[in-house]
Amino acid sequence: MSSPANTLPRISVAAPRLDGKEREYVLECMDTTWISSVGRFISEFEKAFAAYCGVKHAIACNNGTTALHLALVALDIGPGDEVIVPSLTYIASANAVTYCGATPVLIDNDPRTFNLNPAKLEALITPRTKAIMPVHLYGQICDMDPILEVAKKHNLLVIEDAAEAVGATYKGKKSGALGTCATFSFFGNKIITTGEGGMITTDDDALATKMRLLRGQGMDLDRRYWFPVVGYNYRMTNIQAAIGLAQLERVDEHLDARERVVAWYDEKLSRLGNRVIKPYVAPTGRHVFWMYTVRLGEGLSTSRDQVIKDLDALGIESRPVFYPMHVMPPYAHLATGDLAQAEACGADGLNLPTHAGLTEADIDRVVAALDQVLV
Repeated sequence: MSSPANTLPRISVAAPRLDGKEREYVLECMDTTWISSVGRFISEFEKAFAAYCGVKHAIACNNGTTALHLALVALDIGPGDEVIVPSLTYIASANAVTYCGATPVLIDNDPRTFNLNPAKLEALITPRTKAIMPVHLYGQICDMDPILEVAKKHNLLVIEDAAEAVGATYKGKKSGALGTCATFSFFGNKIITTGEGGMITTDDDALATKMRLLRGQGMDLDRRYWFPVVGYNYRMTNIQAAIGLAQLERVDEHLDARERVVAWYDEKLSRLGNRVIKPYVAPTGRHVFWMYTVRLGEGLSTSRDQVIKDLDALGIESRPVFYPMHVMPPYAHLATGDLAQAEACGADGLNLPTHAGLTEADIDRVVAALDQVLV
């Protein structure tokens, strides 16, 4: 006899929504043969994204990690420099710093928002500190005012890693408009996607020009095949940009759909009592919920990892909160200071299915499954 899990469709933790003009724009690329890193969609996507974030410049890249690296290189971060990075984040944040020969200095997080704790910044600043990289984890912008105050006091750069926070706001400003520059990811599971892709935003004219130069192998922007510097091949393709532009045209609908999913979770998870701690939303702005991230309550006999396995057996995909950087081999030597909250959130944090295609019935099923496995 088949179990219910075998007769119901699997619920994915993330899925792209491609119901705008994505197909139309991609076919235009193919019909015109403009499929590589030149074409109208690249400039149109950049202009539209800059306008959406409320900044002067947006520079498209081939993924979010190269966007981070390009920003760091353009800001002259290199050997001997230190960049303060949350320990609780996706490893690309620290990797990009390492690519430059600089050192990530790991900071603990606020256990409610999962974002870096600004109160711990001052203690980590040394004469080698050059930048702070606040990561807007899971769709909620960091508490930026104190971060910017510390940066101003010590003359530090601020590089927003906004990979997961397209459309999020902080005190009336969107992600991408709060620091020296900001980077975004458009991987297939992000709020808007280009399949693979990234973007850097800034109001700094000179910085934008430098990033455009470095993005295209260092070729002079006004003199073809003349290379005044060593650069990188970090260009986005016209096809990627075509998908991105179509996604951006409907970004408000994407975000509204996520808000419906969040409202269903908020209502239905209440019946699980203290077995699940629902996400905290800071009063400073809009949380866009790239992931609906919960923490497991105390006193459960099952572990977070076992919960993931049990949900999977019921046809529901979930995923752990990121492992803190300092517990993984490449960065274990940086485990200095108090990183207890990063370890706690990394141990009991759980990302539930979060995407625009979910129905209320899907959320009912997820909550019922959690009720079953949380013992």
